[in-house]
Amino acid sequence: MAGGFLSMAHPAAALSGIAGNIISFLVFLAPVPTFLQVYRKKSTGGFSSVPYVVALFSSVLWIFYALVKTNSKPLLTINVFGCVVEMVYVVVYLVYAPRKARLRTLAYFFILDVAAFALIVVVTLYFITKPHQVKFLGSVCLAFAMAVFVAPLSIIFKVIKTKSVEFMPIGLSFFLTLSAVAWFCYGLFTKDPYVMYPNVGGFFFSCVQMALYFWYRKPKNTAVLPTTSDSISPVSITAAAGATQRVIELPAGTHAFTILSVSPIPILGVNKIEVVAAEQLDGIVAADKEHQQLNNNKPEVVEITAVV
Repeated sequence: MAGGFLSMAHPAAALSGIAGNIISFLVFLAPVPTFLQVYRKKSTGGFSSVPYVVALFSSVLWIFYALVKTNSKPLLTINVFGCVVEMVYVVVYLVYAPRKARLRTLAYFFILDVAAFALIVVVTLYFITKPHQVKFLGSVCLAFAMAVFVAPLSIIFKVIKTKSVEFMPIGLSFFLTLSAVAWFCYGLFTKDPYVMYPNVGGFFFSCVQMALYFWYRKPKNTAVLPTTSDSISPVSITAAAGATQRVIELPAGTHAFTILSVSPIPILGVNKIEVVAAEQLDGIVAADKEHQQLNNNKPEVVEITAVV
């Protein structure tokens, strides 16, 4: 049958179904580092539970769809696995989330994963005639499959607003892109539009997430200098960022650094900042800094005019 794993009559459908299962297996496991971080910190921080609650709902819907259709083994097997994994994610989130986020997540869970799913099951089995059940349920699955791909929009908006990719799961975005391609092919070869069409949107949103990640990603060795005059010391800095991050770009051969203003008066920086190489830092003591500078090579000095 078309939905079988190793159907010789439809080898393309079988291979794309196997590929979809393998890649989706990795998709479901992609958030594991995120939840390991939650476990280590004993806090969910700024992470949202919405993608996992929606993904859980999508998994139970596709299980129901595969059972009603009866010939979609690849859909059935991977979504059973996904249902278990997403449930674990939700439970971990509930354990470590603050009270307000926990209550909100529980509300999402009972409204979507319990009440809404029960309503769909009742309507499908008791109010839709059997010849139209696959079409009705497939339409519902298509709509919520799109919701799974659109759910990370909350993370996208957070990345754009904060200009930080701390909460952008790049691994998940990458595997979602591959998964969308595999399941699109499966839907195409099995002539199942309810599987094929939502993965077009999934491919688009996944590409957007990856583009934002590489646009806002900051080098790990970026250094930040305080702007209080009594805390300035010679520092070796090797990274630079955009002007919007208040980064001063020096000529070739020098360094760049980020300045964060802590003064109540809006200033651009401090009056004088000294930049020295890392090897010159040894032996320099704050108390005799001026004496050391006379004996060693003079450091490069950057003059920054304060603007009130």
